[in-house]
Amino acid sequence: MFANVPEASHPAGLARLEAFIPHAGADYARGRNHDLGPEGDNAVSALSPWLRHRLLLEETAIDAAIAAHGLDGAEKFIQEVCWRTYWKGYLERRPVHWHDYRAACDEAHGQVAKDRRLAADLRTALDGDTDIDAFNFWVNELRETGYLHNHARMWFASIWVFTLELPWALGADFFLRHLLDGDPASNTLSWRWVAGLHTPGKPYIARSSNINKYTQGRFNPGYRINTQVEAPEGVERPPVGPSPLAVDWQATPTTGLLITEDDLLPESLFGEGDWPLVIAVQSTDWRSSGPVAARVRDFAHAGLADALARNPGARAIGPIDLASADGLTAVREAATAAGVDRLLTPYVPTGPTADAMAALDPVLAADGIERQAVPRDWDVLHWPASTHGFFRFWKAARPMIMERAGSGSLSRGG
Repeated sequence: MFANVPEASHPAGLARLEAFIPHAGADYARGRNHDLGPEGDNAVSALSPWLRHRLLLEETAIDAAIAAHGLDGAEKFIQEVCWRTYWKGYLERRPVHWHDYRAACDEAHGQVAKDRRLAADLRTALDGDTDIDAFNFWVNELRETGYLHNHARMWFASIWVFTLELPWALGADFFLRHLLDGDPASNTLSWRWVAGLHTPGKPYIARSSNINKYTQGRFNPGYRINTQVEAPEGVERPPVGPSPLAVDWQATPTTGLLITEDDLLPESLFGEGDWPLVIAVQSTDWRSSGPVAARVRDFAHAGLADALARNPGARAIGPIDLASADGLTAVREAATAAGVDRLLTPYVPTGPTADAMAALDPVLAADGIERQAVPRDWDVLHWPASTHGFFRFWKAARPMIMERAGSGSLSRGG
């Protein structure tokens, strides 16, 4: 899908949206499940790298689809965009799943270090050297492009867990390190769903007939895929926690702007402020204890630079990499030098960037600097419905989207 790293900018996201919108109705509904390969004429939007970093807002994509096709005509596409909102809200209300995933990664790495056979099986999978040609192709496609069709991601994860019998968390980690749209909520919870940990008793089982049909005969793994799967036992949902509330904020002459790679359109939230300091921070390496793909780091870095250029201030600094203590200290020193005692930032949901912010906050506080996170109205409105399955979420979201469309608030802007 992406032979080269796509342009990580707001205009590039709008341009891809504009090119896709004519196909967001019947074309998308009819062809979205077909994976015709990275060079094929796939029906998907490929907007996910921009949506993941909020170089393009969910409501911008949805508004454009409704304007072109109506809510009914574009419902399948709109639902796919809303899956992202649902996953984010679900993880935000159950952050234990993120922390359990990170612990599962550590545990799995420990197992690999002690078990030579497991280590060899893991290397065979990561090298794309199994006896399943479809899986091998997807390994290389992911490494080379930073992207996989959604259906291929499901097949890949199912084969990883149930045929290759590898720890699910290491598969999720592989995706998060290589996907341009690697999202901690969508990725972690989707892998849990495939493994049967999200919806008790309902793992996702890849089948050769399904792969053959939706790749139009490109692959047919046959008997090599294990379909005799037993659902995990004792899976429980943790209690649902609170959802972020709207925050009243006001910029003062000593309020700066902090931009993270999780939300690269701060001007659509805060307006074009007269900032004494605008600082961009990169947290890509917080995704994993392993190496993050260069194209993933490059996309995030370019997106931060684009956001920095769109949000001028008396001082503009960054992107500063938070991978080390030096980066954390550099943020504090920049804020102190600019006379800033508060940094406004769009709310950072549960995941690696939130982990980086948790490390940054006490460093800032040592110089009396506060970081204030402001949730977006879209999240405040929709995340409270992320309590159970997606279709219960959609039952609550659809009327709100209809009301939004009927109110005349449709906008193609940022």
